[in-house]
Amino acid sequence: MRDYISKEPIDKGWSSDKKYCVTDENGTRYLLRVSDIAQYDRKRSEFNRMKQLAASGVPMCEPIEFGICEDGVYSIQSWIDGEDAEQVISGYSDTEQYVYGLEAGRILRRIHSIPAPASQEEWGPRFNRKLDDKIKKYSECPIKYENGQAFIDYINENRHLLRHRPQVYQHGDYHIGNMMIDRNGQLHIIDFNRNDYGDPWEEFNRIVWCAQKSPLFASGMVNGYFDGEVPMEFWRLLALYISSNTLGSVSWAIPFGQEEVNTMLDQAKEVLSWYDRMRNPVPTWYFKGYDPQSIDGVPFKLK
Repeated sequence: MRDYISKEPIDKGWSSDKKYCVTDENGTRYLLRVSDIAQYDRKRSEFNRMKQLAASGVPMCEPIEFGICEDGVYSIQSWIDGEDAEQVISGYSDTEQYVYGLEAGRILRRIHSIPAPASQEEWGPRFNRKLDDKIKKYSECPIKYENGQAFIDYINENRHLLRHRPQVYQHGDYHIGNMMIDRNGQLHIIDFNRNDYGDPWEEFNRIVWCAQKSPLFASGMVNGYFDGEVPMEFWRLLALYISSNTLGSVSWAIPFGQEEVNTMLDQAKEVLSWYDRMRNPVPTWYFKGYDPQSIDGVPFKLK
């Protein structure tokens, strides 16, 4: 690893990686990520996939250097000088929020252009095991959602939708909390450390966080991905994936304390409201309005 004149820790995010902002002798800043040496193979694969994505034009922290250091395995990535999209999105106009969503959807479609390896297990059996595990953990959890059975019923009634789904490379945690807006107004995607292979539509399972921050951003993300033509099967599958995520969230939150548990309880209540207790697969936050001219600042009409 090259020498740096300063090294400042970054304590944001849920990753187990140690993250630092490092500066070289020319004053150029970089992102340094350090992981346990046991993750060498996984991190090398992550680094190589990031190189492939950066070369394809995905706006992101560009991978620069990878190797082993005394603290484990490290990667050096370019530094994005900007602000967390989650923190600033509400300060933009309705049109700008929607347009950033369009861009997020188009970027995601580019990420999904990398196919899964031929050796990847079929999606249906793989995800059904995950669903069984989520339902089991929820049933054993001492904390239950009000009307939480609606999630389980929806899952069991729609498992057949998982059959023969395609699989692609996934970011693994794609939502507004892992996006930044740089000084030039460009949207960037960060934190690929949960990357995986799976159904491309499953990648939208974190859109709950986007919709809570900005329904217009979330709507734009869906419309941008599908170029405005959103199939009903997508909504049915997304409701299944969100049901799965929501079921698993409360047991996940318990070790982090009551505040995190309350966040998940409130979120589940909101999700059930969006989906009319899982009776309508199209969430109420979704706006179909899609006007490509909005990118030039022309207001669009919400439908």
